[in-house]
Amino acid sequence: MRARPTTWRPGLFLLGGAAMLCQPGTVYAQDDGEAPVLGKIEVTAQSNDILVQDGYVAKKDRIGTKTDTPIAKIPQAISVVTQKQLEDQKPRTLDEALGYTASANPNSFGFDTRYDAFFLRGFPAFYNGMFRDGLRQYNGPSAWFKTELYGIEGVTILKGPASSLYGVSGPGGIVNVVTKRPKDEPFHEIELLAGEHNRFQAALDASGPVNDDGSILYRFTSLGRLSDTDLPAYPDDKLYLAPAVTFKPDEDTRFTILGEYSKSVTGGTAAFYNSGYGVLSNIYEGDPAWNDFTQSQGRIGYEFEHRFNDVLTVRQNLRYNAVDSDIEYSGHYLPGAGQPLEHYWGHYTETMKNFVVDNMAQLEFDTGPVKHTAVGGIDYAWSDYDAASGLSYVSVDDIKAIPVPHSGGQQMNQLGVYLHDQMEWNDFTLFTSGRYDWVDTTSTSADFSQSKQKDSAFSGRLGLSYRTEWGIIPYVNYSTSFSPNIGFVYDDVTSAVGRVARPTIARQKEIGVKYEIPGHNATVSAALFDIGQKDGVVLDASTNVNKQRQLDLNSRGLELEASASLDNGFSFIASYTYQRVRIERGAEGTDGKELSATPNHILSLWGNYQFENGTLEGLGLGTGVRVAGSSYGDDANSFRNSARAFVDASLSYDFGTRNPKLEGVKLQVNAKNLFDNQKTICSAGYCYRDEGRSLVASLRYRF
Repeated sequence: MRARPTTWRPGLFLLGGAAMLCQPGTVYAQDDGEAPVLGKIEVTAQSNDILVQDGYVAKKDRIGTKTDTPIAKIPQAISVVTQKQLEDQKPRTLDEALGYTASANPNSFGFDTRYDAFFLRGFPAFYNGMFRDGLRQYNGPSAWFKTELYGIEGVTILKGPASSLYGVSGPGGIVNVVTKRPKDEPFHEIELLAGEHNRFQAALDASGPVNDDGSILYRFTSLGRLSDTDLPAYPDDKLYLAPAVTFKPDEDTRFTILGEYSKSVTGGTAAFYNSGYGVLSNIYEGDPAWNDFTQSQGRIGYEFEHRFNDVLTVRQNLRYNAVDSDIEYSGHYLPGAGQPLEHYWGHYTETMKNFVVDNMAQLEFDTGPVKHTAVGGIDYAWSDYDAASGLSYVSVDDIKAIPVPHSGGQQMNQLGVYLHDQMEWNDFTLFTSGRYDWVDTTSTSADFSQSKQKDSAFSGRLGLSYRTEWGIIPYVNYSTSFSPNIGFVYDDVTSAVGRVARPTIARQKEIGVKYEIPGHNATVSAALFDIGQKDGVVLDASTNVNKQRQLDLNSRGLELEASASLDNGFSFIASYTYQRVRIERGAEGTDGKELSATPNHILSLWGNYQFENGTLEGLGLGTGVRVAGSSYGDDANSFRNSARAFVDASLSYDFGTRNPKLEGVKLQVNAKNLFDNQKTICSAGYCYRDEGRSLVASLRYRF
């Protein structure tokens, strides 16, 4: 039996004193000449600072343009996972949160809570497509920054190349996680959660003004969790602490400090033994005596904004973050025909550090009849990872005793300058964005020899939209991306000799339409896209030791998406994606084939209904389905993965609708994969297993 770190257990109880913070108040509304009536004010968790949202519908965002711009005006496809969606669906990982987003595919590697490994428009976005609060957040080969969903207030997904503003990023787009920020009004929340596999979690979120004039705001978000999973000796434990402070000396100045510390322990191995090519067995690869993936991560940074006048606003955003990973993993191998399976054990450690600072100036002015909102800036990013790896074919005691030798590292320095101008004339909006990046990379091999590489490139975006008299907004855009790659690649994955990866470049053509339905809190959108990529990096799992290789791809597709939160208590999200991702240049025998584990058809639909009157007042019902069509199991297209469908559901009850003394108390039950549909999914010839049904119940008190 695996011994759990006893020092973590107080993390579950550090929240117990939160109920002492304040007592719930009753709010009354009174019209002249009428008796007082009870008026209910809904308390929401989001701050609406850089992502403005209303239920399931996002209204305004800063990520697409680096200015606060209505999403309908941005001539590029953007999806948003709002705070309300996160609360209703209760996803446990960022992968799960993206499950209802058009062109997002988080289902290529089966059950694996170690990483958030998702694809956008057919391209991997988990290394260089991760952003937090508008700043890039590089992942190392195995030291990935994990997102605690309780600590965020939304996720913005900008589809397609985005290097014209954000520099180094991937062809499929970027996923920007928005951290919970201090709120102007008092907000307090306690949540207790329990589920199958001995899952126990407690969380606290508190925010509001510190002083009487509201010039200092705070927020403190924390979570403690102890949990098993359906895999033996595979935990899912976490301690998460995130303080934040905002200083507002006047209405034109804002300075926010954002911090985080978290420590997690998951399983080191999530895979099952592949008994043949494309054949998954029931033999779990993990050894209960050697199966912990311990990770510590932290970040500290700030956001500064000052508005000088109606024309000029300046901002500086800065962050440093680091992650330290220690992975105990194991697997099986067949020493020879007719012989029994043997075990091997591995030990991998890695540290990843990032620093990034973004300085920008925003100008608002007119040139004749044309209204301009322009942004110019310069940013700098530094990243450094260092790894060590050891392997034993003897025993657990042997892998514990042997030192972990250095296996490689890389340091990257990136400097970028950019300029963006969004011009409005009558009902036309024209976006022009341009950026130039210089990147210096130093790679260190296992023998500590070094090689240096310099890359530079221009990235651009040109987009045009037109608002018709009916409120329908058609648009067109052309955009490019540029991304030097961290790590080594192998042209021959059976060889021990690798090379520094070449930068990935891509170009996209997109045409689409957006529509905000008049009189309703609802939006619909459609987009056609064509992306060509050169020198992309993918993981090749065809050998026992996963290695990266490079290839050229073309992705074409159609996206349809809709979201709404209506006055009658009904909210829904719907999306459909058709995409074809073809290998233009890849491993031998794969040219012209479709990329593995990439279905041509992806469909999702989620609806939630809150009864607002009558006998069932306070009851909430939600259900959704995620459907992924069949796909190929390897890049040679020699066999197929079957189509899969997962049904999710939620049931909630708001006790405050019947009893004012219980206002803010909500009980909720969520089910993932309600019908326990477990299938095999193979990617690049290696096969994984989907997670079965998961049930959790939560009790929340918000005041």
